[in-house]
Amino acid sequence: MSASTTGPILVTGAAGFIGAAVARQLLARGERVIGLDNLNSYYDPDLKRARLARLEAELPAAAAGAGGAPPGPWRFQQLAVEDGEALAALFAAERPRAVVHLAAQAGVRYSLENPAAYVQSNLVGFGHILEGCRHHGVEHLVYASSSSVYGGNRQMPFSEQHAVNHPVSLYAATKKANELMAHTYSHLYGLPATGLRFFTVYGPWGRPDMAPMLFARAILAGEPIRVFNHGRMQRDFTYIDDIVEGVIRCLDKPATADPHFDPLHPNPATAAVPHRLFNIGNAQPTELLRFIAVLEEALGREALKDFQPMQPGDVPATAADTTALEAWVGFRPSTPIELGVERFARWYREFYGG
Repeated sequence: MSASTTGPILVTGAAGFIGAAVARQLLARGERVIGLDNLNSYYDPDLKRARLARLEAELPAAAAGAGGAPPGPWRFQQLAVEDGEALAALFAAERPRAVVHLAAQAGVRYSLENPAAYVQSNLVGFGHILEGCRHHGVEHLVYASSSSVYGGNRQMPFSEQHAVNHPVSLYAATKKANELMAHTYSHLYGLPATGLRFFTVYGPWGRPDMAPMLFARAILAGEPIRVFNHGRMQRDFTYIDDIVEGVIRCLDKPATADPHFDPLHPNPATAAVPHRLFNIGNAQPTELLRFIAVLEEALGREALKDFQPMQPGDVPATAADTTALEAWVGFRPSTPIELGVERFARWYREFYGG
C-alpha cells in the first residue's frame, strides 16, 4: 500500500508515543493522514501537543490545502473514540482507506484504579472503530494489542500460537477482547484486520508513565527509583523505530485468510478469515537491572534503587517470538538496548533540560 490519493489513512491516538511516530513516518512517505486523539490528561497533555507540533513543523510550508487546493497531507481532530456519533461523522467525511488504531486507555496499574476508563476507551471505542471500518469500506485495519495478553502464561518466548486465556489485568483483558472483536468483524463482514502485540516500547518521545521515563526523571533528580519484584524482572524492550517499521509493513500487507487453517486443530495466530496476529518485540529479553545499568551509563548518573515486591497486574517476564512477523513482512526488531537507551537519554536531556 504505497502512497496514494484514493483516501487518507486514519491514525487514532495520533498524539501518543507510537501514534505520533507512525503518523510522522506515513507523512514522510507521502501519505495523507487524518490524526485523531482526545488529548486526555492520563499523562501530561503538553507532551502530546509537543509530539504533534514536531510532526506539523516537518510538513511542507504549503501543506494546508487552502483556497480550493487539494487537501493537505495532514489533518488533526481532537476526538475521543468513545464518541460514536462524532467518530461515525469523521469516517463518513474522510472515507479513510486504511486505519491504524492506536488510541486506548493505556497502563496496566491504572486499570486497577479506573476500570471504567478501559471499558469505555478500549471496548466501546474499539467497537466504534470496527463499525466505521465496516460501513465505509476500509481496506485494512491495523490495531494495537499488547504482550500483556499472555498474562499468566510462563511458556517463553511468547508465541502467537499460545493460548491467551489467563489475563492478569483488566487492561490485558480489554486487549484480548479487541482481538476477538476484530476476528468477529473479519468473519462477519470480510474486514481485513491485523492485531499487533507490542512488547515494552521505549525511546525518544516516550510515555512518562513507563519505566524508562520514570527512571530517567528520578535518576537526574537524585531521587530513588522503584524497582519491582526486587529487580527480578525481564522485559523485551523494543525501540520505537522498530515498532513503527513493523506497524507500517503490516499495514502495507493486509491480512488474508490462512488457507491451511484447520478448524479441528485451530491455530490462535491465524484464521479462516482475514484476521492475523503478530508479536512485535525485540526477541531479546533484558533483566530490569541490566536496563537500569545501561540507562545509568547513558545519563552519567547512578540510580538510587528502592526494591519493591511484584505489583498486582504485572508479570515477571516477557519475551517475543517474532518468527511469524518476519515470515509475513520480512522484518524483525533488532535495535540493541545500548543504542536505543543512548538515543532516549540524549532526547530526554534535550527535551527536559536535564
